[in-house]
Amino acid sequence: MNLLTINALVATDSVIIPMQCEYYALEGLADLSQTIERLTELNPKLYIRGVVRTLFDARNTLARDVSAELEAHFGDIMYKTHIPRNIRLAEAPAHGLPVIAYERWSKGARAYQKLAAEVMKQSS
Repeated sequence: MNLLTINALVATDSVIIPMQCEYYALEGLADLSQTIERLTELNPKLYIRGVVRTLFDARNTLARDVSAELEAHFGDIMYKTHIPRNIRLAEAPAHGLPVIAYERWSKGARAYQKLAAEVMKQSS
């Protein structure tokens, strides 16, 4: 983890972790969780606000298995919303636009809108 990321974690109160439902991402998540745990010595307010599944494809057995593992480990801080694997999400940055401006009604854009509403509800 680079110094900029560590400084950002020390400066914030909470973190939302985007998590690809793939095997190696689980290893990275374990490392990140340990780093966050260590950084609470410098920032006692730091906590994981939530974990969101990204590039999720329910047809993929591995994605479902990883999702189940995440649910078992993180339980109530897992966001119900998951971000699907979606071509519009991949195309939008190539056009220099956020997906909301590029293709507002795409499955990916709607998922991010739903996630934003879930985060806002959690914050209130």
